[in-house]
Amino acid sequence: MADRYLHFTGTAPGRFLTRRLGLPQPAHLRRWSPRTPTLDGPVLHLTAGDSTVTEELAALLAATGLDVTERGERATRDDRAERPAGIVLDATAVVTPGGLAGVHAALHPVIRSLAPGGRVVVLGVRPSADDHHQAAAQQALEGFVRSLGKEIGRGATVQLLRIDPEGVAGAESTLRFLLSPRSAYVSGQVIELTAAAPAPVADWAAPLAGRTALVTGAARGIGASVASVLARDGARVICLDVPQARDELARTADALGATALPLDITAPDAAERIAAALPDGLDVLVHNAGITRDRRLANMPADRWAPVLDVNLDSVLRTTDALLAAGTVNRGGRIVATASIAGIAGNNGQTNYAASKAGIIGLVRALAPRAAADHGVTVNAVAPGFIETKMTAAVPLLIREAGRRMNSLGQGGLPVDVAETTAWFAQPASTAVNGQVVRVCGQSLLGA
Repeated sequence: MADRYLHFTGTAPGRFLTRRLGLPQPAHLRRWSPRTPTLDGPVLHLTAGDSTVTEELAALLAATGLDVTERGERATRDDRAERPAGIVLDATAVVTPGGLAGVHAALHPVIRSLAPGGRVVVLGVRPSADDHHQAAAQQALEGFVRSLGKEIGRGATVQLLRIDPEGVAGAESTLRFLLSPRSAYVSGQVIELTAAAPAPVADWAAPLAGRTALVTGAARGIGASVASVLARDGARVICLDVPQARDELARTADALGATALPLDITAPDAAERIAAALPDGLDVLVHNAGITRDRRLANMPADRWAPVLDVNLDSVLRTTDALLAAGTVNRGGRIVATASIAGIAGNNGQTNYAASKAGIIGLVRALAPRAAADHGVTVNAVAPGFIETKMTAAVPLLIREAGRRMNSLGQGGLPVDVAETTAWFAQPASTAVNGQVVRVCGQSLLGA
């Protein structure tokens, strides 16, 4: 269902009326397309403190092909054509609360000049377990970033990226994602990278070329969009969904040049049948299949509880364990599961669904380091917020409008937003991205 309010606020009368009434004025989000593959404008590279990674970071940013400039080269605030489309602030050297003054000094003069739909990425490091002054300063960056994301407006986004100074090269895929239209609905996130070296990418226009991806729940909605974006990025895609959706699954797969695999992921032999269909193994496993059976706990019988936990969580655990044990997920592979902000913040009438999605977060955090060490596989999760799908279109009007507006971007996301985040996790260059749960929610006001 179209967001009529978003369309109305994009008209001259709509802008006038909503401004006069003090109503939300969501900005049009520019997403990736062949015509708009990158940000339109320069990216400012700023530094707070005496960073040890300045030169390495500058070289990494230059490798992305973005037009990177230093503060002295920036355009004036009034020169709209030259407004920076992105700002990267290196705050890795901030080790005391006093050092946070450098963050203010760097961003305060330029933040108003950021172009509509711009990107701000603050680079930090992991808070120390041994130095509480450094830990306080680096943790302070999280509050700073989340607050800036809520006030910046005009469709801009703000993230905190914690890098390992010994593995700066591993940040390239993440910086490419965050400083691009692909991350349009991701804001206020804290992403922590390991020191793992990235795998080489021959062609950034097709980073998944030569890789095989399986997407569950792929017949429609978010799953179909994930399959589409992975195919766009060069992957050979296997689309899996329940046999009851066989016809729709076939149409989705045929449109993408993909392979349809009708299969109930909760079947006891699901992993064995997946392995049999993929004798050469699997490089990307996307657990997207999910169901809801909403009802308050006092009114929820067991037959509404059990299927949600079985599809959304138990099947993910069983299938993942079996495919890893069998070696079906190739070394260098990627596992991406679908959580939800319901699993972070909870939701009225969704104790079963929220439990299953919180369980996914627990799975990711516990399995990620072991899977990397034992199998060379990363494990991450996307946590969608309000995404415009057939399911959310059926939500009552007032609840639907609240879901759309209660985030920093003032609108619902699209299935492609979840798909773009999944594709970033799936890239061979994203080896350093492991154990992360990234919310695709426009920085929802619900939850952390």
